[in-house]
Amino acid sequence: MNRTYLCIDLKSFYASVECVERGLDPMTTNLVVADPTRTEKTICLAITPAMKALGIKNRCRVFEIPKSVDYITAPPRMQKYVDISADIYAIYLKYISKDDIHVYSIDEAFMDVTDYLALYRLSARQLGLQIMQDVYLQTGIRATCGVGSNLYLAKVALDITAKHADDFIGELDEESYRQTLWTHKPLTDFWRIGTGIAKRLDPFGIRTMGDIAAADEDLLYKLFGVDAELLIDHAWGREPVTIADIKNYRPHTNCLSSGQVLGCDYPFDKGLLIVKEMMDLMCLDLVEKNLVTRSVTLYVGYSNHLNVPSAHGTTDLETDTNADLILIPAVSALYRRIVDPAYPIHRVNITCNHVMPEEYHQYNFFVDAAELEKNRKVQKAVIDIKNKFGKDAILKGMNLQEGATTRERNHQIGGHKSGE
Repeated sequence: MNRTYLCIDLKSFYASVECVERGLDPMTTNLVVADPTRTEKTICLAITPAMKALGIKNRCRVFEIPKSVDYITAPPRMQKYVDISADIYAIYLKYISKDDIHVYSIDEAFMDVTDYLALYRLSARQLGLQIMQDVYLQTGIRATCGVGSNLYLAKVALDITAKHADDFIGELDEESYRQTLWTHKPLTDFWRIGTGIAKRLDPFGIRTMGDIAAADEDLLYKLFGVDAELLIDHAWGREPVTIADIKNYRPHTNCLSSGQVLGCDYPFDKGLLIVKEMMDLMCLDLVEKNLVTRSVTLYVGYSNHLNVPSAHGTTDLETDTNADLILIPAVSALYRRIVDPAYPIHRVNITCNHVMPEEYHQYNFFVDAAELEKNRKVQKAVIDIKNKFGKDAILKGMNLQEGATTRERNHQIGGHKSGE
């Protein structure tokens, strides 16, 4: 059965929220969402459509904005954006069941509207327009919409076609996609084609989707391996995955990750402090979710000024665990083993691999079970206190040391100020 999808995107979402809060029109107001306490190199989380119309690129750095442009700087308020995104999702639910909605990001969602068009006696374009209008009336946020015969075409209709339509709705099926977009440039305008893929294709004269469709498939598989199959399907406008498939997908293995980009370069010892803090918080996360892990991977990126490869490695544990008395020493030892003390660090990422429910955990005869149980009770108590009185209600001594970031991160969402 042929299906019909909508892909709805909230225009310049963060910047639009800030404009609406100030009673301003984002289509005519120059506003940037960026943290003024950071340097001019900080990335703008969003700029208004009015600034995009001046040729300023979204996600630019503050210093890249021409000095001749007057604009408002709005500090990020991530919790506000999460709350308004939830309000808008509630509007979607007035029209479409949650089973037929896939939230792609905080400001973008796919909807399978196949079974709703006859019910509402509307075309997909009309339904999309009605939902967009409802969002605007309720929140003041404008949206754009892509209509497609599969998820990929709905996304491409949104990203490429909708911005040129008077009603901000684009519509594509496989035939119209091939007729209108096979010659479109640049390739990077298309979903899932980044600069790396485009650069690898360019030496072979492959610069459009039509070129990919006509290319030797053996060459594409040689360049991209199994990923060539996705590239070829998309070149022809095909996408077999449905929202039902996404809802039903269950990964074979799970992991838990935490990462941060430091505000400045850190020396070796302070970098170790950051790793301990991050692992401590991840242990609490594992305990709260009743999960355990048997191995931890650490990635450390050195200063941006250094042209040296990043450090990374994995430590395997003797038992499945979520205990900080095991995991913090283990990841600290891994840090000392793989990180060069001569280089300042700038990025840290920790991943707990193959996490599993705690009920499958088996005790190790070489670990003191009584000590682990005592440690677990302490971790549970810490979680209860934080949940009741706030993340800063209980801190460890290391969180108060110079260079520690936990207190600051307690008030961030996605690495940016929550606005609380």
